[in-house]
Amino acid sequence: MNRRIFAVVWLLLAGLYSTLAQAELMIEITKGVERASPIAVVPFGSQSQLAVDMSGVISDDLGRSGRFKSLGREAMLSTPSTPDQVRFPEWQVLKQDYLVIGQVRPGPEGYTVQFFVFDVLKGQQLMSYTVESSAPDLRRTAHRIADMIFQQLTGTPGAFATRIAYVTSYMGDNGKRQYRIQVADADGYAPQTIVTSPEPLMSPAWSADGKRLAYVSFETKASAIYVQELATGQRTMVSSLPGINGAPAWSPDGRRLAVTLSKDGNPDVYVLDLASRSLTNISNSRAIDTEPSWSPDGGSIVFTSDRGGKPQLYIVSSSGGTAQRATFEGEYNARGAFSPDGRSLVMVHGGGGNFRIAVMDLKTRALRVLTRGPLDESPSFAANGSMIMYASKAGNEGYLSAVSFDGGVHQRLSSETHDVREPAWSPF
Repeated sequence: MNRRIFAVVWLLLAGLYSTLAQAELMIEITKGVERASPIAVVPFGSQSQLAVDMSGVISDDLGRSGRFKSLGREAMLSTPSTPDQVRFPEWQVLKQDYLVIGQVRPGPEGYTVQFFVFDVLKGQQLMSYTVESSAPDLRRTAHRIADMIFQQLTGTPGAFATRIAYVTSYMGDNGKRQYRIQVADADGYAPQTIVTSPEPLMSPAWSADGKRLAYVSFETKASAIYVQELATGQRTMVSSLPGINGAPAWSPDGRRLAVTLSKDGNPDVYVLDLASRSLTNISNSRAIDTEPSWSPDGGSIVFTSDRGGKPQLYIVSSSGGTAQRATFEGEYNARGAFSPDGRSLVMVHGGGGNFRIAVMDLKTRALRVLTRGPLDESPSFAANGSMIMYASKAGNEGYLSAVSFDGGVHQRLSSETHDVREPAWSPF
């Protein structure tokens, strides 16, 4: 069997992950676009009294997108916080396309944040908005402001206020490995541990409303699928049948999970109704069928199968039927997922020991390879479809990376001491 054929089989056999992670992920932009628009985000008035550098968060978010190049504060000639203080020639001399200013005042919910966006060359105000925020929510408010600015300037909704889930492992004080599923802001800030186990955890998957995670745990020495409420920590085991219980994927309506089960022998893809716990086999073959993912409209499921001799992607109706092969280019295509607009598939595209992330246009079937590999896996779309997060490996170190849909921007999310894998990007 190919080395990374299916996540479920892989985890059943592997003694995975090296060192562990609990700290925040550090983001490094490893490739940006040359045409990035210069933007200056001036320190907001009165923000020095806050625990959060709001304009810094906004500037970092926009800079990490690769679409903007943020001006360093040391280069700013003035720090206006109201429109009447703006002198456009100063920012034109600094060759900035856009200018963001703002101020923070006491408000009914704790703070009122008002911000303005200007087109520097035209000397025009493009946007003005006021938001309320509590003290604990200031950082998330900054991400939301970055989302609004990004949409105003690019026409694409921002995804800076979304979150990521991922799996980490580490060697505990007792010399035994521990596993965690963690959730953090999309910039790696404020990680929270959702579940810890001395046995492997894997395959975190977000529900469409972002309130629940499904995942696989081996804490009973056998695979089982759990659903956990993030707000309360309450969790429910939804599948612990004999054999493999793996690769959960939520339906868009949040009522069903597509899962991989081998209760009857070979791994097949099933749809599990969470209310009735009824199962529908939708792949039904003698091959290894796994890694299901729903289309945005809930009508189709893409999955990996070696029914043709090697792992390829197939698409089947979510109610079952004849599966249609979707990929033909390359000897290995697995871990498929639909883009949020349903027009593309992202996948692990491999051959000759090199496994990279690729996207395929479902209309033209044109395939574009976005990463260099050699050990890239577990791709997950951002909610706005602009970026794809994935796991990679250098030596024994597992880390996360992100690449823009057009391949122009590359980021690396890593920790000096941690091993991080299996990212899942939350919905809006």
